Amino acid sequence: MAEMLGVRRTSVSDVAAKIQALGVITYSRGTIKIVDRPALERLSCECYETLSEH
Repeated sequence: MAEMLGVRRTSVSDVAAKIQALGVITYSRGTIKIVDRPALERLSCECYETLSEH
């Protein structure tokens, strides 16, 4: 995922841990499970809504 986003792997791990602490996802050993999609959508930037409309 880090490679796809063009960021460091530690950055992905840090953000995933924060989102997991909010109860929005579970994240373990590179596997992500979305627990609360509406909450995840609220946390995303405005580009998610723009892209999902197209």
